[in-house]
Amino acid sequence: MSGTPYQPVFNPNSTILPTSDRHDQVRDSQFYPPESEPLEPHHDDLPPGAAPPRFMGAARHDSANRASFASSQGSFPTVVGDDYDASTDALNAQKARGFYATIGGPKGSPTSSPYLDEKQSPYRPRPRSRRKAIIIGSLVALAVIIAAVVVGVYFAVIKPKQHDSTSGKAASGASADGSSDSSSSNTGTTSSRVVITGGDGSTVTAFDGSTFTYNNKFGGTWYYDPANPTTSGARAQSWTPALNETFDYGVDPIRGVNLGGWLVTEPFIVPALYEKYVNTSTPAVDEWHLTQLMQADGSISDLENHYKTFITEKDFADIAAAGLNFVRIPIPYWAIEVRENEPFLPKTSWTYFLQAIQWARKYGLRINLDLHSLPGSQNGWNHSGRLGDINVLLGPMGIANAERSLDYIRIIAEFISQPEYRDVIQLFGITNEPFGPTIGQDPIKRYYLQAYNIVRNASGTGEGNGPWVVFHDAFFGLKQWAGFLPNADRTQLDIHQYLCFDQQSADNYTVRVQEGQPCATWASGQNDSMSAFGMTHVGEWSLAINDCGQWVNGVGLGARYDGTFTSQHFDKTGDCEPYTDYTQWSDQWKSDMKQFALQSMSALQNWFFWTWKIGNSTVTGRPPSPAWSYQLGLQEGWMPTDPRDSEGVCENTDPFNPPLQAWMTGGAGAGQIPATAQATLAWPPASLTDVADIATLPQYTQTGSLISLPAPTLTASASGTTSVLSAGSWNNPSDSASMWVPIATCAYLDPWMGPNATPPACGASSTGAAAAPARREYAPRAYITPAPTGVPAS
Repeated sequence: MSGTPYQPVFNPNSTILPTSDRHDQVRDSQFYPPESEPLEPHHDDLPPGAAPPRFMGAARHDSANRASFASSQGSFPTVVGDDYDASTDALNAQKARGFYATIGGPKGSPTSSPYLDEKQSPYRPRPRSRRKAIIIGSLVALAVIIAAVVVGVYFAVIKPKQHDSTSGKAASGASADGSSDSSSSNTGTTSSRVVITGGDGSTVTAFDGSTFTYNNKFGGTWYYDPANPTTSGARAQSWTPALNETFDYGVDPIRGVNLGGWLVTEPFIVPALYEKYVNTSTPAVDEWHLTQLMQADGSISDLENHYKTFITEKDFADIAAAGLNFVRIPIPYWAIEVRENEPFLPKTSWTYFLQAIQWARKYGLRINLDLHSLPGSQNGWNHSGRLGDINVLLGPMGIANAERSLDYIRIIAEFISQPEYRDVIQLFGITNEPFGPTIGQDPIKRYYLQAYNIVRNASGTGEGNGPWVVFHDAFFGLKQWAGFLPNADRTQLDIHQYLCFDQQSADNYTVRVQEGQPCATWASGQNDSMSAFGMTHVGEWSLAINDCGQWVNGVGLGARYDGTFTSQHFDKTGDCEPYTDYTQWSDQWKSDMKQFALQSMSALQNWFFWTWKIGNSTVTGRPPSPAWSYQLGLQEGWMPTDPRDSEGVCENTDPFNPPLQAWMTGGAGAGQIPATAQATLAWPPASLTDVADIATLPQYTQTGSLISLPAPTLTASASGTTSVLSAGSWNNPSDSASMWVPIATCAYLDPWMGPNATPPACGASSTGAAAAPARREYAPRAYITPAPTGVPAS
């Protein structure tokens, strides 16, 4: 949507390259030094590529922030039996990543200590005679030789046969379908630890108790340990780092998909929810009006049923099986709270995001959490919650809504910066698509810096401390953000690349592929931004080459392509039906679409497709906007089944040469933004685009009670016993400032009023005839469903 110029980099010969030549070699992701051998569990039945979980040790020394019961930086609860030392300091000293100990082994260090030898020497038996020692030594040597032969035969002959017949087993006591027996006890004081995992062909028991076959031809492994439900050991594919390994941004490619329309509904993604009201006097055009109508006719439970069914655990398994390694999950501010007359269903969607964390952890997917909708709307589009005006950083409520939004960013940052979520939630998009051409870049830059500081105050600075902070380009283009916030700790620039809006073209997929349109349009700019800004990704793109599709532009707005667009005149370019009825697409059409997808993936490099799924229409029974559905493309044959096939499709004439600079990835110098840069972007701004002096605007006071997000109730089960793990909601206990709330003596406009209303003066009498109505005190409403539990149904 932005107009950044790019240079052609299309490689017309890339389509004949052998697929194997374009693929990365399988990552050798687990290296165990000899010193760690005595602590290794020797899980020979683990599927190839499965990554054992990490210990908790790193969290032990995180003095700046909360020491959680689980952590992502070598940081999982240490399982300790009577015969093991519980010291996390000792674990940290191992310096080896990815190993874990089972209960029941001998206590003590794998290497001897001279101090221990000195202590034990008075209690050692007197040496025997030399002859006896020789005899005993010979017998021991003979026994060792026999044992070596037996072990060699076992591992060379017997074990491979057992592994072939039980592919996808769990680590211990597992059946061939990937399930596991309950923990058993060998003695009265020790027990064995059972880890449940599996690879391609294994049977998965979902958290709701259902089962399905895990199909992943790319070496991915799922992982769920009921004894420690926050353990991250899954791997999406053999070439993607497991969750308990480091994802090397700038080297490891992001290949992701959005879960659009799930927790923030959009009419064109979930048409069935909106079609019910399309012929009424007030059709639902956004979630604001949808929830109003649902509450009026008593069907509000349909919205939660949508959360339950539109995206399920099976989708996460399928996403990993599609060769993807990230999911971008939009959430709205009303996942935290609503105020006054805001009709949104509050807090309920957060419950389902917590489930998404569990599913992502189980299937090795990393999450890009995107705050998609802000109070007052940051862009005026339906996916911001309410179609209409912009009221963030614009208009009389622009500062008040921004202050409120920054509070929500803080609440989310405190939650996801906790150690048990760091492996999974690695990116945090602080605001989706603020419309910069109207708001202006200066207020957005100030807002971004304030949000960045809020996140880093919650997380701490440096690699492993909380998520990367993602800034949308606000439709200014990548070049306008070059050099923004030098030395900022782990930030990413997000741009959304679409070819389907604005001017329409009759060129079909065949023509566009022959011209290499995606390569020519996007590739060079992405390369340049990786150096000029740092880590850059594309948060949204699709296969749509025009704006055809039911409600792609919005309910009742028509399409530019067929000349029915109501907001602005466009001459008719062609009919939309050939682009929306995928049942009529020929094999050649699908082949051209697939090549267009490969060119796009190659040009964009680090990307999230919009979106995973388009729901069925109640009228046609089919998805009405098929070019936007990754899932449907896989099923019908126009989406690549292996995204690695895109490697080299666009000839890279101006490549980015990794790695990123150390400060960009949380290394040396990270977080040391020059004071001059901070001073030029002080918060709040002195003025807005349409307000000369913000002192004339109503603002909030920082005196409100602090809100925290509810954590899931996770139940650990092992050795026949269960225990509830107490999960927290706030990473940095010193971050205790109050929330921004209305001043009791001030009158305020509605947060969604629009930019042209006249603001009331603070302190206006609520009894005067001309006074603006006072804001009601907000009382939080109950949410429908409690936070999920972490134990699958039996």
